[in-house]
Amino acid sequence: MRRLLNICLLAVCLTSTTGCFLPIYSARPERRVQQLLYTSEDMRMLVEEWERIWHLDQPSHMSPIRTHGGTM
Repeated sequence: MRRLLNICLLAVCLTSTTGCFLPIYSARPERRVQQLLYTSEDMRMLVEEWERIWHLDQPSHMSPIRTHGGTM
C-alpha cells in the first residue's frame, strides 16, 4: 500500500512539471518570440470571439440620452 501511494505521488509530481521537461516554445529567441506572439494573438481572438457569441460587443440601448431615430 505504501509503495502504491509513493508511485502515485511520484506520478503526480512528474505530470505537474511536464512543461519543464517538454518545453512548448523553441530554444531560439527569435522563434520563441514569434511563437509567443502567435499564442497571445490567439488568446486575444478568443476573448473577441467570446464577446461576439454572447453579444457583449453590441452597443447598449440603455443610454441615458434619448435619441430620435428619424431624420431631423
